[in-house]
Order: sequence, then structure tokens, then C-alpha cells
Amino acid sequence: MVEVKLSAVRVDLQSSTPVLLLTETEGIGRTLPVFVGAPEATSIALAIQGIDPPRPLTHDLMIDIMESTGSRLERVVITEMRSATYFAELHIRHRGEIVTVSSRPSDAIALAVREHCPIFVSDELMDAEGLVVAFDVDDEGDPLTGESTEEVVDQFKEFLDTVKPEDFGSSS
Repeated sequence: MVEVKLSAVRVDLQSSTPVLLLTETEGIGRTLPVFVGAPEATSIALAIQGIDPPRPLTHDLMIDIMESTGSRLERVVITEMRSATYFAELHIRHRGEIVTVSSRPSDAIALAVREHCPIFVSDELMDAEGLVVAFDVDDEGDPLTGESTEEVVDQFKEFLDTVKPEDFGSSS
């Protein structure tokens, strides 16, 4: 498995579809673009920005349920792509055992962001679908908050010009 970080939450300019960019933490820096639904992208963006909604969103509720039952999200794994759709698993520690639950990648990542737990992509999936995208961010740039330099924005626009949602499937 390849450990990744959520390097950006963006919107594809051609299709107006939100896309998550998962970049490997070691190696050559391949990035796996995962197109998601707007509600999931909003939930992830709120969690990244540390904004607590007045009432819990579904992902917040799921974390509350896990905590109240003595469970903890250990890791998220984006496992494969079948028929242009990504699949993921939640690895939850419950009573000393790891329980694996099937999940949409968008939901899994929304939970991982809230729990600050690691995100992994299977080797086979990263080998097949990972792209090398240069994100040169200086000390003032931050691709997660949108305060990135013009160079990063230009690089990302160039990347988006070459990719379409149907190239990677919908995971939401």
C-alpha cells in the first residue's frame, strides 16, 4: 500500500465536478485524482478548515457513533477501481479487533480528515491510475486552503485540461 495525503480539494473547471487529489507521501509523488460529489467535497473542506457546523453533518455523526461505541478509525484504504468507480475500506478498531467496512472513497476521506488518520491507496491502483503532478508551493502557498501561488494554480489548470471525470470514475 502507498500512503497518501489529501493535497488538494478542487473543482474541475470543465465539468464543475469536485476532485480530491491524493498524493503519495514518499516516492515520486504520484497523485490519484478522485472525483466526488459536491456534498462530500463540502464536508471535507469544512473539516479541513476546522469549521464546526451548528448541527453534525453525517460524517461528524459517524465519528460520534464510533466514539460512543469505543471504536476508532485506524486507516482508510482506497482499494480499487471497477467499472470506472473507486472503492474504499474503513479499517475500524473495535474491542481490540480491526473491522473492515466497505465505503465510498469520498466518505472514507471525509472521516479520515476528521480523525487525522492515515489514508492509503493500493499499490495496483496507484500504479494504474496515479499521475505525476508537480505542486511547487512556496512558504506562502497552501493548496488545501486555496491560498496557493499563481504557479500552482496554473499547474493545476493545466492538469485539469487533460483529465475528465469519466477517466477516473465517480466515487461518491
